[in-house]
Amino acid sequence: QVQLEESGGGLVQAGDSLSLSCAASGLTFRTYTMGWFRQAPGKEREFVAAISWGGNNTPYADSVKGRFTISRDNVKKTVYLQMNSLKPEDTAVYYCAASVASYNLVVSGRWAYWGQGTQVTVSS
Repeated sequence: QVQLEESGGGLVQAGDSLSLSCAASGLTFRTYTMGWFRQAPGKEREFVAAISWGGNNTPYADSVKGRFTISRDNVKKTVYLQMNSLKPEDTAVYYCAASVASYNLVVSGRWAYWGQGTQVTVSS
C-alpha cells in the first residue's frame, strides 16, 4: 500500500524552471531516503538526486549539480525537486523513489518503492 505520486511536470522552454513534488503514503516517511530518477526515451533510467531522512545528505548527478535542488518536508511527507536552467537534455520522465539505504544510491536496485513518473519536456 506504499504509494509515491509525482506531480509538477510539464512542457517548458530551455532556461525555464520547474518544481516537482512527490507525495508519499503508506510508509514512515521520515525514516526513508528519498530520491529522483529520470528516464529519457530509449535511455536507461538514471539517478538524479537523493536526500537522506534528516536532509543533511543530498547527492546529485553531475549533470544536474548547480541546477537542481532536492528537498523534503517530513511533516507533509513530500519530497521536492526544484529544477532551474533546464536544458533539452533534461527531457525525461521523472520518477520519485524511496529507499531504506543511505549509500550506493545511484544503483536503481537500492530503491524499494517507485512512483509512476511525471513527464518533463524541455524545448530548445
